[in-house]
Amino acid sequence: MALADLHTKIDLQNSSQLSYVSTRLSYNHRISLRPLPQPHNSRICCSVTSKEVQAPVTVNTEEPKKKPDCYGIFCLTYDLMAGEETKSWKKLINIAISGAAGMISNHLLFKLASGEVFGPDQPIALKLLGSERSFEALEGVAMELEDSLFPLLREVSIGIDAYEVFQDADWALLIGAKPRGPGMERADLLDINGQIFAEQGKALNAVASRNVKVIVVGNPCNTNALICLKNAPDIPAKNFHALTRLDENRAKCQLALKAGVFYDKVSNVTIWGNHSTTQVPDFLNAKINGIPVKEVIKDTKWLEEEFTEMVQKRGGVLIKKWGRSSAASTAVSVVDAIRSLVTPTPEGDWISSGVSS
Repeated sequence: MALADLHTKIDLQNSSQLSYVSTRLSYNHRISLRPLPQPHNSRICCSVTSKEVQAPVTVNTEEPKKKPDCYGIFCLTYDLMAGEETKSWKKLINIAISGAAGMISNHLLFKLASGEVFGPDQPIALKLLGSERSFEALEGVAMELEDSLFPLLREVSIGIDAYEVFQDADWALLIGAKPRGPGMERADLLDINGQIFAEQGKALNAVASRNVKVIVVGNPCNTNALICLKNAPDIPAKNFHALTRLDENRAKCQLALKAGVFYDKVSNVTIWGNHSTTQVPDFLNAKINGIPVKEVIKDTKWLEEEFTEMVQKRGGVLIKKWGRSSAASTAVSVVDAIRSLVTPTPEGDWISSGVSS
């Protein structure tokens, strides 16, 4: 995996088709929704239950795909166009998240649902993957999302089978993995997590969108991304990314602190190598206020020795202080990475991402 993929003007968003049906509410209140053109392989039928006639719905004549369980209010399906005539709604994006009951996801999901990541007019569906052990926690996460009343969050489904949860996914954020504990190196996790990402790669290959974008977060993320990629031969290799944005953000932080400027003044930082203590944060091409770093920070010894070690060992130091792996800052870096993939990069700047070479 090569770690410095330079992106300039990129728009990688692809969305799945919205499914529109009529929704019947209790107490004889009804939402009237606009009918849509019927696909060729569908038929219209009416079903009758005890003293109630359901509105016509579209039934696919093909064998239905198995889906994860929807949750609560998210089991309703809305006609977005009928909801706000003046709103220019985009097509629904399906976002699958593994390890959805974990700490990183707990920070990330609410950023996704708020519109902070994909924009204020982009409805999304969240597909949450967990395990048998974490299923009740998944339900708790879904309850919190439900209670937050995010207008852009149109669907939430939960499940423990990747083949169900990854169905038609436009984005797959692979967070679920055994976390690194005190004294552990990322290589120690390889045997356990390698198996997880092999299976998830196979599931993505079988059921996800053919243009799904995959961001691997679980460590060792470079190796896991490669394992996942090799098990998904029908998905373009360029769509797989190992998260190095956290390392990039950490490097920018240290350069800003040393130079006495705010973070947004630092640009053109590159991370080479693996997301580990062997990584090389590149300050030679980095700039502060558009000026090469070496012209702003005159302390060459600090740049060549202390700076590199600070970035390499930042995660380990945090674990010693915090007793667990970074969560909130990792979630923020995932958001940053997605934004960089769906919006144009500022002219002359670039981002770091672990990609296949």
